[in-house]
Amino acid sequence: MERRNLSMTRSNSQIHRTTVDYVPVIWCEPGDNRTGHVAVWLNGMGGRKDDLVPYLEDLAARGFLAVSFDTYQHGERMPEAPETFWPKVHANKRRYFWPMMANTIDELPRILDWAAESLGADGKTVVGGISMGGDIAVAAAGLDPRIVAVAACISTPDWLRPGTDETPSKPDTYAWNCYRRFNPLTNIGHYGHCPAIVFENGADDGHVPPDGARRFERQLRDTYAACPERLAIREHPVAHRMIPQMWDNALEWFCRHV
Repeated sequence: MERRNLSMTRSNSQIHRTTVDYVPVIWCEPGDNRTGHVAVWLNGMGGRKDDLVPYLEDLAARGFLAVSFDTYQHGERMPEAPETFWPKVHANKRRYFWPMMANTIDELPRILDWAAESLGADGKTVVGGISMGGDIAVAAAGLDPRIVAVAACISTPDWLRPGTDETPSKPDTYAWNCYRRFNPLTNIGHYGHCPAIVFENGADDGHVPPDGARRFERQLRDTYAACPERLAIREHPVAHRMIPQMWDNALEWFCRHV
């Protein structure tokens, strides 16, 4: 993943590890500029928490207790060998992908509880991620009022993703139930508390079409009428790719809203 070095001095990048309710977690402590705020950053599909260490370092450098964990059926939580699991997932993506997100959304409050109780994270909470990780963050923010800000990079609030280049798939009953519970675009009422949400998307993304974020923003205009600056979309001239400007913008968004 393309990234650029930031000019500021980073905190000590020692990564700590634990398990919270069977979920493998890593975190990076801030230095002397500790704010009490916690930032959770999540991987895209097929990624691992350890891929995100540079992002945690950047967050810790800004005073956040920076946390990541292996999302459901990812990293240390893979249910079977990758060479057999991922072809099965891609052959019927919605059947597996929607439950992956739903289970992770259900787990996130427990991770936040742990951060507060065990690490003294007594400030505000921001959450974000890349692709699937951003999808999870947007859905979670509608359900947990502790989450004051979200940065969703190459992500969508519409789990159906109309126009995607994905192979068509058929979700089962359980997957549909996950969709109905958590899909942001069909659960607009979850966002009455107006969490600050920014989408950093690729204008040419055929995998996660950017129009989902636009439709979400239109449906929420009345809800955010008193604070329209808390719901933003930025589109970059790329396809489904995380670029440095997206990350810089995400960092700025988090810092602005704590």
